[in-house]
Amino acid sequence: MPLYTDQIGFTTQIDSPPRRIVSLVPSQTELLFDLGLDETVVGITRFCIYPTFKIQDKTQVGGTKNPDLELIRSLKPDLIIANKEENREEDILALKQDFSVWISDVNTLAEATDMIRKLGEILENSSSADWIAERIERQFQAFRESQATSHVPRRVAYMIWQKPWMVAGGNTFIDSMLAEAGFQNAFKDQARYPECSQLDLEAAHPDVIFLSTEPFPFQEKHREQLQALFPQTQVLRVNGELFSWYGSRLLRSPAYFQKVLEQLTLLSSK
Repeated sequence: MPLYTDQIGFTTQIDSPPRRIVSLVPSQTELLFDLGLDETVVGITRFCIYPTFKIQDKTQVGGTKNPDLELIRSLKPDLIIANKEENREEDILALKQDFSVWISDVNTLAEATDMIRKLGEILENSSSADWIAERIERQFQAFRESQATSHVPRRVAYMIWQKPWMVAGGNTFIDSMLAEAGFQNAFKDQARYPECSQLDLEAAHPDVIFLSTEPFPFQEKHREQLQALFPQTQVLRVNGELFSWYGSRLLRSPAYFQKVLEQLTLLSSK
């Protein structure tokens, strides 16, 4: 079997192209289907929700943090796709004893398109994977060029959790996407996903507070509560998938970022 090196530097033998894939990463599950591997995917997590009309007959193997290892073993996969952040190390190590596991590690747009191309090579579908990666890169480049002279960066606190409040810090894919969208992360100097208090938010001086739809599903009532606490700050609910999913859903992100910017401009004018 050929040897492939994943994004954390591990080299593993993979029967290429694999015929039975278990994906433990929602954004990469969607990518597999967009690459036309409908019949090859045999196992997904309960958080793998796209494409809705194709995942219904796939075996759910639990969550990203608590997969059913015995159920995965029963599926006899020849490839398991995981992610350094989204999956637990102990689960991956257990699965690696019996199966080929390829692990992604995505914190930037460049690493996302690299992941897409690498999976395309493993799946012997490089033409489709390259097309998706190149289209993502072109769309982001066009968005950057359109904003080069017209957009003034805004300082943003990107909220991902409530009780306790948690924000996206530096060295995260969300931080990278905020920069791609032209924003300055108010918590970039803190690692990963720090907890924050009301005093921390005040001290960060954000111009905008984003309430993500995932992993915590912030609702309009939460936006109203934050707006009351920070009346001088724009508080906006945003689609977390388009800021944090690093597969083929990135094709939709630049257009969505443009809509967010337009919405913020409209709010500023009121």
